[in-house]
Amino acid sequence: MLYYILDLLHTEFQTPGLGVVRFITFRAAAAAVTALVIAFWIGPKVIRILKEKQIGEAAKVEAPKTHLTKAGTPTMGGLIVLASVLIPTVLWGNLGNMYVVMIIFVTASLGAVGFLDDYLKVVKKKPKGLIGRYKIAGQVVVAGVVGSIIYFVPELIDRDLVPIRSSTTVPFLKNLEVDFGLMYIPVVILVITATSNAVNLTDGLDGLAIGLVAIVSLTLAVITYISGNAVVSDYLTIPFLRGSGELTIYCTALAGASLGFLWFNAYPAQVFMGDTGSLALGGAIGAVCVLIKKELLLPTLGGIFLAEALSVIIQRAYFKYTKRKYGEGKRVFLMAPIHHHFEMMGWPEPKIVTRFYVVAILMMILSLATFKVR
Repeated sequence: MLYYILDLLHTEFQTPGLGVVRFITFRAAAAAVTALVIAFWIGPKVIRILKEKQIGEAAKVEAPKTHLTKAGTPTMGGLIVLASVLIPTVLWGNLGNMYVVMIIFVTASLGAVGFLDDYLKVVKKKPKGLIGRYKIAGQVVVAGVVGSIIYFVPELIDRDLVPIRSSTTVPFLKNLEVDFGLMYIPVVILVITATSNAVNLTDGLDGLAIGLVAIVSLTLAVITYISGNAVVSDYLTIPFLRGSGELTIYCTALAGASLGFLWFNAYPAQVFMGDTGSLALGGAIGAVCVLIKKELLLPTLGGIFLAEALSVIIQRAYFKYTKRKYGEGKRVFLMAPIHHHFEMMGWPEPKIVTRFYVVAILMMILSLATFKVR
């Protein structure tokens, strides 16, 4: 909205200096600052309301015993993140741009799914919250809408998307794309659903998931800007997607919102974001990669999220296999997801989080390097 108002003042009234609003870089920076300010402003208010309503985290018996002290910490703090990322996107983004509309749809929809899960869990006191298959169904529907629009009506988003609607670029390799054909929509569903759940699994230590989201979103801000810039995308031999640069505003807003929430979520956490935040942010990361045709970059870009998800899959599969074969289930890790494994080894929680940040930054550098190595 501010984008339209300031652009109108510049165009109609020749107000000096306001022409800068047409630059994505300016609006991206403004969105990041706005998100940070909103998070700092509403954070204490939301935390106070959650405490008054006694909306706190229940003790997790499946987590290390040290986590029992976290019982009662306010949860559903994802509302802080969602407000902090969506409001700046609406204020500074071009709402006539379908890339922006699509990412707002994914964030808000998956945020609603996560909110319902948290509400049933902490307000209605249903231990399992939203039944797993219903949660997956919500994610599949949202991802299916995104995949269907890209595959069947790509011109609705961008005419440059039409010839590559069902394909994706391959990291490190030049002028090579994989076309999924009729399998494209299932691939989109897999990417968005898997990423959403991977971030949800990672959200088990104070500041871990939200800090990683900040690192990934900053990386995506660079990639989306490149994808929407005709000169730079041509130099790096990646598809130029006209209008996709507007996603940079969303990504920087997400980075700002994540850093703002990290202020309250850092060890010892004052608030947890719950599924309200983790499902939405994970799905949004997956959706951005889908929209800019970088789905195959996710294993590198979100390496920590992938490791967390794989650790759970491996743990469960091995336990079931050994129980069926030997009559007693065995485990690969001391506890899954893998961050709990390190806790059981005696690593302090802040050390685990910091080291995961370091690995994530290295993965960020590697992800950006894939463009030049091409």
